[in-house]
Amino acid sequence: MDSLFYQSANTLSEQLALGKISSVELTQEFLRRIDTVEPKVQAFLSIDREKSLAEAKASDQRRAQKATLGPLDGIPVGIKDLIAEKGQPLTCASKILEHYISPYDATVIEKLHAAGAVLLGRLNMDEFAMGSSTESSAYHKTYNPWNLAHVPGGSGGGSTAAVAAGELPLALGSDTGGSVRQPAAYCGIYGLKPTYGLISRYGLSALTSSTDQIGPNAREIRDLCLLLQVLAGHDDRDSTSYPADIPNYLQSLKNTQPCRIGIPKEYFGEGLSAEVRESIEAAIAFYQQNGYTVIDITLPHTRYAIPVYYVVMTAEASSNLARFDGIRYSHRSTEATNAIDIYLKSREEGFGPEVKRRILLGTFALSSDHRDAYYMRAQRVRTLIQRDFLQAFQDVDVILTPTAPSTAFKFGAKSSDPLQMYLEDICTVSASLAGFPALAVPCGFGGNNLPIGFQLIGNFFQESTLLATAHVFEREHDCVRKHPEL
Repeated sequence: MDSLFYQSANTLSEQLALGKISSVELTQEFLRRIDTVEPKVQAFLSIDREKSLAEAKASDQRRAQKATLGPLDGIPVGIKDLIAEKGQPLTCASKILEHYISPYDATVIEKLHAAGAVLLGRLNMDEFAMGSSTESSAYHKTYNPWNLAHVPGGSGGGSTAAVAAGELPLALGSDTGGSVRQPAAYCGIYGLKPTYGLISRYGLSALTSSTDQIGPNAREIRDLCLLLQVLAGHDDRDSTSYPADIPNYLQSLKNTQPCRIGIPKEYFGEGLSAEVRESIEAAIAFYQQNGYTVIDITLPHTRYAIPVYYVVMTAEASSNLARFDGIRYSHRSTEATNAIDIYLKSREEGFGPEVKRRILLGTFALSSDHRDAYYMRAQRVRTLIQRDFLQAFQDVDVILTPTAPSTAFKFGAKSSDPLQMYLEDICTVSASLAGFPALAVPCGFGGNNLPIGFQLIGNFFQESTLLATAHVFEREHDCVRKHPEL
């Protein structure tokens, strides 16, 4: 039955439609797979077996009554544990929310329910999505299925590791500066950060409100399309949601007309490992051989992306996390003797070291003496970064870069040096700051059996172009059809 776990969501949907397997049987098989590999991978924070099987049973009943809700009906999906699901834990991998149960559904959860998906469990992450390795989770680390001595990336390492390990066909993550894309590259699957505003953020625990986006993870492009089709669309409850026209993403894969691909020199300089460079250059050569026009471009303000991002991100995180004060719905210290003690001791006990570090940095950047010098200046440079992309998109349709400068590193290799950890986002933060869609595409393997991925960046709401461009590569390369041995 191992092959079942690596079948695409589209194939599983077809088998459900043909009656070759029921949703209950499918869900039970994935639960058994989780029981087998989860001791090694540790991708989940919680699993509600009873609820999942009840959702699967309801799906089978709809199918028997010829009232199927669509191709996602009966398909298991995992949820990163910072997206609200009514009646389920919402910990954000933090002790400060250890016992919190969400009282409502995020918009994306409502959409998944409406599509008949089986929501299988809550997936591990870096605490409050602050990290690039899933080492800062307050509960446990998640391990890279391809090599258990290495990290799966972050902050959404649980989502990507679960999909890569065959524990789930699909998962939801969130991407603030690369948290869907970087772990997707490390785990050898696809990860999409949509255009800012394409998918509702209502019910997403906010880290950096101006860059946060919910995004899908999958092992195949067609599966990514399936999930994106359900998630995309305007939401009146989210003031940042944009009323864009939503195309048929699966149909867009039929657009095989070669386009213009830009290669920015700033992404191929010092710090890029030799094996990643070789794999990315092979991908570029493939596109050239298949009629794509490859154009050298420049994005001159890329050099400022990391400092700009870590000013903006920490400032907004400091503001967003002020709500966790020990008074309302988060952990309250039993050692506190007065109101000030409740604030101080509850946050001291509830937040981990990385969260505290970023709150301190952000509070400093927003202080009255430094706000103009740091936060406001960072926002002005952010505009210049966006203008670089807009200028480039006058000459090219897609921009191709590495997703990460190296393959997944070993546990502990960078956790003691925050600056080195922050540099893991160097290839992904620019698209987040500018709001453009970006897609992580697996393209090979380096040493220690570790995956390598490239990144495709498109203009606003041009997800279809990214998906079609990646699909052309996917059809001709076996690396996307290999699976880890667990």
